[in-house]
Amino acid sequence: MCKDFPGVRALHDVNLNVRAGTVHALIGENGAGKSTLMKILMGLIPDFQGSILLKKQTLRHRGVREALGMGLAMIHQELTYVPHLSIAQNIFLGKEPTRLAGVWIDRGAMIKQTQDLLNRVGLALDPNALMKDLGVAQQQMVEIAKALSYGAEVIIMDEPTSALSERETRRLFELIHEVKASHCAVIYITHRLDEVFELADEVTVLRDGCSQGTHPMDDMSVDRLITLMVGRELAAVFPAPCARPKGTEVLSVHRLCRAGAFQDISFAVHRGEILGLAGLMGAGRTEVMRSLFGLDPLDSGQVFVNRKPVGVHHPRDAIQHGLALVSEDRQITGLVPCLGLRQNMTLSHLALCSKAMWIDPARERGLVQGMMARLAIKAQDPAQRVHTLSGGNQQKVVLGKALLGDPDILILDEPTRGIDVGARVEIYRLIRALADQGMAILMVSSDLTEILGMSDRILVLREGRITGSLDRNEATPETIMHYALSGDPHE
Repeated sequence: MCKDFPGVRALHDVNLNVRAGTVHALIGENGAGKSTLMKILMGLIPDFQGSILLKKQTLRHRGVREALGMGLAMIHQELTYVPHLSIAQNIFLGKEPTRLAGVWIDRGAMIKQTQDLLNRVGLALDPNALMKDLGVAQQQMVEIAKALSYGAEVIIMDEPTSALSERETRRLFELIHEVKASHCAVIYITHRLDEVFELADEVTVLRDGCSQGTHPMDDMSVDRLITLMVGRELAAVFPAPCARPKGTEVLSVHRLCRAGAFQDISFAVHRGEILGLAGLMGAGRTEVMRSLFGLDPLDSGQVFVNRKPVGVHHPRDAIQHGLALVSEDRQITGLVPCLGLRQNMTLSHLALCSKAMWIDPARERGLVQGMMARLAIKAQDPAQRVHTLSGGNQQKVVLGKALLGDPDILILDEPTRGIDVGARVEIYRLIRALADQGMAILMVSSDLTEILGMSDRILVLREGRITGSLDRNEATPETIMHYALSGDPHE
């Protein structure tokens, strides 16, 4: 397979051979060519050099509908649902069951089939519920149900666990084993190497549009896989914290409550400290961070910054008190994809680059170029549209927007979601460097390895309450999961 875009060779002589009844992992850094290859398979890019064979028959499909009809289905990382339609309407969009010789949609049959699919993926939801009213994890599981509805022979899963809790991830893995048993093939794309070793039978590595070969997982190690992906060894994924005494208390909260989301939340974070927040999906971690930043109102409780009580009723208040937020979904709440890097980065801090009522272009450009250099953002220039950047560089733009206001307290919600291992290491080093410079950091993550590797102290939430507080040296995956599941590490 070969594919060129203007000035860029996206794929160069790439071969991918997938066997029925196996999970075939496809991995590589952002920009390695994975998405281009999958778009070709699904008919989204019809113009390419090379050939696609399914059961030794050459495919020349001319679009997604034909790819689906030929037995290919894909679950995209960026979800592709219609928000104002129901779950059932989304799953059967374009293939609705009909009655009376195809004149009418058979809504009863559609609801029943949808309920069967939801039961299969473990979702207790009403098929008539609107997609816009579901959480991100629920939307992801509906997309998985939709892929299963095609009865495909090859299912492509692009970062399917990026928004799932541990429990939902385990259910997905069970589904994948069921799919394998039915002689279906799964092409599994992920940046989480532990998932590759748990699920995959074989792995193909792409780097800079070229294949680094296909390898059986029995012959693979983490170090070798990373070296194939990035072309170099990564000596340490998580940077070591500096040995220093705890700084002064910069943020504390007392008995925060928000009905239906969390209750009786109290904690403190100090200068130079990374406080990790762990817990299953729906535990209330993101909700607490949103209320701290003024996005959702508190019902009761008190917030102190530098030991002084403050009122945070709006993000503007939070920014004025030295707080900054990197939200969990950069595409929806972190970036304006159609705007340039420069406009995105200064959006929350226009006063810094303005004279009277007007933006000073030279001042704005200088601020952005300085932040680009500080965070090592790879872009042609500050005007480049942000949606054309890699996932890792997009995340750095969101981080740069937060840092432009020189905050004392940085809130990071899933800071490495959907970015490759090389970009993750860069983000980890940036976070640790900010802490070493005295910034207080609150970090929410569903990745236990990330929480354990980055946090100086860990809070565990369950059903909107703090059930555990652990120092770095006493935290283990087992202890965290006990607190997250039962609230008691001894149960």
